Order: sequence, then structure tokens, then C-alpha cells
Amino acid sequence: MFTIGDFARHGRVSVRMLRHYDATGLLRPAHVDPASGYRYYSAAQLARLNRIIALKDLGFTLHQVRDIVDEKVSAQELRGMMRLRRAELETAVAAAGARLVQVEARLRAIESEGRMPENDVVIKNVPTVRVAELTATAASYEPEDISPVIGPLYEELSRRLNTAGITPTGPGIAYYEDDPEGAGRIIVHAAVQVSAPLRDDPVRVLDLPSLDRAATIVHRGSMDTVLPAAQALARWIDANGLVPTGYPREVNLECPENRDDWVTELQTPVSGA
Repeated sequence: MFTIGDFARHGRVSVRMLRHYDATGLLRPAHVDPASGYRYYSAAQLARLNRIIALKDLGFTLHQVRDIVDEKVSAQELRGMMRLRRAELETAVAAAGARLVQVEARLRAIESEGRMPENDVVIKNVPTVRVAELTATAASYEPEDISPVIGPLYEELSRRLNTAGITPTGPGIAYYEDDPEGAGRIIVHAAVQVSAPLRDDPVRVLDLPSLDRAATIVHRGSMDTVLPAAQALARWIDANGLVPTGYPREVNLECPENRDDWVTELQTPVSGA
């Protein structure tokens, strides 16, 4: 038999935690001295402790843990719970990874403050271009709101173009507008250049108007890391006495399978100077 301190050391847990498990009935001592009240545990109880800790670390509540270790949950139910928890953890890991990418992009933007863009900013005319597009609403301009919207839009656009027998003739073009209904929402446009008659079904085909003067910069890499380039372009526009006159566009010049190898031109219509 082990004292509670010895058992805590062998189990790599705190004495406080063992007392809590005792109070909740999750792990009772093998013996309690009636005179002193000291708790004693057996080595066999380490197996139950290990299961409790493993299940707790997976995110199960103590109530769920008790049902599992007391075999009140069937094997089939346990598999379902574990699959659900695995999916939740995978989602959390993916979200954490996306946040890390955005933190890195924000840090690079901060580090580049006060410096002119390393890439050349070019002022040019952008001619009218015919595109097929789909639209949807995102909660805000934040990347975690844009990414879950624009990806599925392009997937659905590709499917509809195949169904309609329309072949893209140029790059994808993404642009965003403020939602007229407000609340900070934006309308996401996922478009691709085509040579097809104007239509509304099964995809909308329209002519994007020309931009007489557009300040442009080329971003190389995933769009998750576009922030430094976008803010560098904004600083250049301001430093040169120009004023944005419309919504910017993102033209996907190269989109290989590896997103880190993407090449995207950012276009902002401007006037002045």
C-alpha cells in the first residue's frame, strides 16, 4: 500500500488532484485509516488513474470519465465519443495553425512598418475582363472569416463551370464589397476569367469594369500571408499622395498545388497625384 503522497509521485499527479478524485468518487483510496484518516492506495489502482488522466487530457468531463472507467459506456459508444473528440482536436489544431500563420503575417507587417515595399509597386490600367463568379457573405475581413467562405466558393464555381461546359480562359480574381445590410459583413466574390456569353445561370457571367489607374504589387506565397504585402501597398499609396477609389482585387497569377508557391497580384484602384 502507498500513502497518498507516494501514490501521487508514482502516478505523476498532485495530492490535491487525488483528494478531488476521492471527493467526487472517481478514484477512492483502497484503504482509509479510521483513526488518522490517512488515505492509502494500491499499485493496482495506477491502471485506473492512468485511464482517468488519459481521458481527462482528451477533454472528457469527469462525469464522462467516471462512466467510461466504470464501464457504464459501451464499446461502441466509447468509439463514437473518441472519434468525436478526435475530430474536435483536429479542428482545434487546424485553427491554432491558422492563427499562428496570421500572427506571423502580422509580425512581418509590423517589422516592415516605415519601409517602402521590397517588391515594385506598379501603376497600370486594368482592362475590362469577363468573369464567371459566385458570391457569399463573410462575417468580416478577418482571414478566419474569409478563408472558410472563399475556398468552397471556388470549388462550387469549378463544378458549375464544368456542368455548363465553360472553360476558364484566365486567372481567378477575388474581390470584396461591404454588405449593404451592414453589421461589418462583407460580400465575397470568387471569380474566374472566361469567354462566354453574359448569363446568370448556373453561374453569373459579367464584365468586371476596367480600372483606369490601379496600384499593384505582387505577393508570393499563400494568401494566408498576404497581410504584409497588402499593407505595404497601402503605405505606398498614401506616401505617393494617392487615394483608393474602389474595392481592391486579388488576381491569382499562379496557383500550383503548394499554396506557398502561389503568385498573386494585388490591385487597388486609385486617383490623385
